[in-house]
Amino acid sequence: MQYLNDMGLFVEVVKAKSFRAAGDATGVPNSTLSRRIGALEKSIGLRLLHRTTRRIELTEAGQVYYERCRRIVEEARIAHEQLGDMLAQPSGVLRASLPVDFATIYMAPLIAEFAQRYPGIAFELDLTPRRVDLVAEPFDVAIRMGEQPSSTLIARQLARLATHLYASPCYLKSAGQPTEPAELAQHECIGNPKLGPWVLRKQDASVEVVMGRRFTVNSVGMYRSLAVLNQGIALLAEGVAADDVAEGRLRRVLPGWQGPDIPVYAMTETRLLPAKTLRFIEFLQERLGTRP
Repeated sequence: MQYLNDMGLFVEVVKAKSFRAAGDATGVPNSTLSRRIGALEKSIGLRLLHRTTRRIELTEAGQVYYERCRRIVEEARIAHEQLGDMLAQPSGVLRASLPVDFATIYMAPLIAEFAQRYPGIAFELDLTPRRVDLVAEPFDVAIRMGEQPSSTLIARQLARLATHLYASPCYLKSAGQPTEPAELAQHECIGNPKLGPWVLRKQDASVEVVMGRRFTVNSVGMYRSLAVLNQGIALLAEGVAADDVAEGRLRRVLPGWQGPDIPVYAMTETRLLPAKTLRFIEFLQERLGTRP
C-alpha cells in the first residue's frame, strides 16, 4: 500500500525539517519526496506542511498526523528489527529509568551480569527520582515500584518484594524488643508518614502502625542507613536488609508480622520492543522473580 510508504517519507521529512536533508538521509530525490508528500496530502484532503524556501513547518493537521505516523513507522521498524535480532545478539544503547535506591541496592549486580551476557549492549541509566515521560522522552524502559496508576503504558511485573521490620541489635538492646505491634508506639519507627501508616499483617489479622515524626524520610536507602545506625525500626524489603542481617547489623523485629508486598514493574510505551529491551525485561523477570 503506497500510502504506508508515503507515511514513512513524511515522518523522515518532518524529522529532518527539510526535503533536502530528508533526501540525503533516505536516498530519495527531493522532487520525489515533494511529489509523494503532495500525493499524500491530496489523498487525505488536508495540507500537512507549510513549505517555504528555507524550511517546512507542520500544520495543525500535520502535527496530529505526524504523532500517529511516527509511532506506526517506529513500530514497523522494530518489528523488522526483532526478526533480525532473533538471529543475532541484541545490541544498541539501552536507555532505562531506574528508582535510585532499588537500582543501587538490587540492580547494580544484575546489570553487571546482564552486560556480561550481552556485550553488544551499552547502557544509559537515569537514576533521578522523577517519573520520566516514556512517550515524550527517549527511554526504552522505566522500572517502577508500587502499584501503578491506569495509563496507556504497558506494565510487565518483575517481582513482588516481601517487607518486614528491622532494627539494629544496639537499638533493640537500648529500647527493648517489641513483642506485639501495639508496642511499636513506644519506638521510633522510621519512614514517610506522608504515605500513611504501616499496615502489618499476620495470617488473617492486620494492624496499622503510625510512624514516628522524628525522621520523615522518602528514601529506602536512608531508612536502611538510619536503622543500621541505631536510630529506630524500619520497614524494608528482605533483599534490602539481607546483607545487614547476615553481617549482624540488623535484626528482624516482630518476625510473625510483615508489611505489604511491593510490586516491581517494567514500564514501556509499546508491546513491540527491540531485542535489547525485551531481553533486559526477561532477564529481570528471571532474576528478580526468585528474590524475596
